[in-house]
Amino acid sequence: MTETKTIEKIRANYLEKENTKFDELKALNKKVKRPAETFAYVFGSISSLVLGFGMSLAMKVIGNSMALGVGVGVLGILLVSINYPIYKAILNRRKQKYSKQIIELSNELLNK
Repeated sequence: MTETKTIEKIRANYLEKENTKFDELKALNKKVKRPAETFAYVFGSISSLVLGFGMSLAMKVIGNSMALGVGVGVLGILLVSINYPIYKAILNRRKQKYSKQIIELSNELLNK
């Protein structure tokens, strides 16, 4: 019994997979979300580094300029704070762009 399952799993790796409408719907959904998520992760990481750099300057860990550190830290806080609204704006724009296709395809799959 287990040999049969193993053989079927190995065989499935070598068969050509047929793209279904469900696969197409999942791909469209990824196409909508991926650019916004990528932006949010990259921009958020850079913003955190700017904030940390400013904090390090303000605490005089890597310099002797508290005023510069506070300025850079405030910039970092600002960048971190605007990350989510920018993410939502990108996501909403992409949803508007692909909503018609996704709704049509999902209606097809739900037989409406």
